[in-house]
Amino acid sequence: MMLIECPNCGPRNETEFKYGGQAHVAYPADPHALSDKEWAHFLFYRQNPKGIFAERWVHSGGCRKWFNALRDTVTYEFKAVYRAGEARPELQNTQGGTR
Repeated sequence: MMLIECPNCGPRNETEFKYGGQAHVAYPADPHALSDKEWAHFLFYRQNPKGIFAERWVHSGGCRKWFNALRDTVTYEFKAVYRAGEARPELQNTQGGTR
């Protein structure tokens, strides 16, 4: 079992949450102006890094609010959670800098 920290409800069991994909992907200002190739790129092309990744999550079994999280894709560890609309937090690395 993994606990996920909801910014509204606190730590809850992972079964209460649903993954929503990559965070901070802006919807096109005029989607009708996009070509099929541009629309496909918006819909299907996402980053897939090894390491810290900004993701969207929804607390579907609780407050039903969306939030963002920084999660390590190698260890599955959640490094930070923050409300939708807030800026991505900077993380301190082991050498004292940010990443």
